[in-house]
Amino acid sequence: MSSQTVHAHAESPESGGRLTPARRMVLDILLAAPNAMTHLEVETAARARGLRADRVTLYRALDWLVVRGLAHRIEGSDRVWRFNAVAGEDHGHAHFHCLRCGRVFCLDLPQPAAAQGLPPGFHCESTELTLHGTCDACGAA
Repeated sequence: MSSQTVHAHAESPESGGRLTPARRMVLDILLAAPNAMTHLEVETAARARGLRADRVTLYRALDWLVVRGLAHRIEGSDRVWRFNAVAGEDHGHAHFHCLRCGRVFCLDLPQPAAAQGLPPGFHCESTELTLHGTCDACGAA
């Protein structure tokens, strides 16, 4: 899904709120990021782009995006939340957390088998599977 399509979805009446300048910038930052970002990384990127918003505003913008399904939140083993734009895809995939550099990557893997093998009548709304190890850049170093 393109950035324009994501913005259009965020601005639609069904999104449940207004896409403020801070929310738009946070969404743009997440859409451009190659991997999930911590709140501090989002704050640093926003300041570099000229946004003068306090930390609470950025937390609220991130939460707003998560609630509306435009971003997802991943907890790392270091207990730090990381955020990534969803960009319209079904978020039934796994993540990889590099234990050396701390980056979190979305993996293009199918939903875990446990979610597919639920008993009759059960319906999985979402799954969270995070693999921990060393990313290619850290492994090569």
